[in-house]
Amino acid sequence: MRGFRRSILVSLLGGAVLLAPAACSDPSGTAVSEPSTVSDAGPSMTDPATGPATPAGVPYTESELQVTGSTGRVRYDVLIPQIEGGDPAVTAEFNESMRAALQDQIDGWDTDAFTLSSQEHSVAHIGEHVISGLLVTSWNADPPGAHPTPIVATVVVNADTAAPITLGDLFPDLPAGLQALSDSSARLLPETVAGPDFERSGIEPTEANFANWLATPAGMEIHFNDYQVGPHAIGLVTVTVPWEDLADVIDPELAPVVSS
Repeated sequence: MRGFRRSILVSLLGGAVLLAPAACSDPSGTAVSEPSTVSDAGPSMTDPATGPATPAGVPYTESELQVTGSTGRVRYDVLIPQIEGGDPAVTAEFNESMRAALQDQIDGWDTDAFTLSSQEHSVAHIGEHVISGLLVTSWNADPPGAHPTPIVATVVVNADTAAPITLGDLFPDLPAGLQALSDSSARLLPETVAGPDFERSGIEPTEANFANWLATPAGMEIHFNDYQVGPHAIGLVTVTVPWEDLADVIDPELAPVVSS
């Protein structure tokens, strides 16, 4: 069905799996809801069966997954990007990686109690050889504090090998690659809302500073975390480092993959 998008409500702690109303577009582009379906298949982090796997060669399409639940300390209600179609191995890798990214955010904050909610999510780029996904959640103390804090996560999957692409994969000489990213960011950041007085420690050549990136045809899109290169008031900052700026440090076999 043209324009089909599916949201799935899943409890990470157990319980029934609920398929939320699936929306599709009528010829005028207006969202149309379809009836909900309830399954008592028990706790699952995988989508309910929707028939045979789509054969390789069929285009990938963007969808989303709603994940809600509570650990007792953490309450969450988050939409994460997902894909359908294409190579089943690639689809599974991307979808599970996005779920793992959310789980890291649930597990990885050492505070008494907090909530996570949706801020931004997208399959940022589906290329011939690569798929990139972005997840930004809104972290808030529970009870709420002064203001929520956005948390960024990204996933990049090689559509030829169905494997994630890490900074270590991308740069055979990782320190040289990180230095190139640092140098390019220093050149690009003054033209962003961070301005010429951006926080220099946020672009030191470390893996943590450049962990959140997307592969796009225009270049390596770096997503900086809240406060990383400037105050909370300026919002999240991104820069795109052209692939040609990384030509001397990028793995030559991966260059055509990430730029596709």
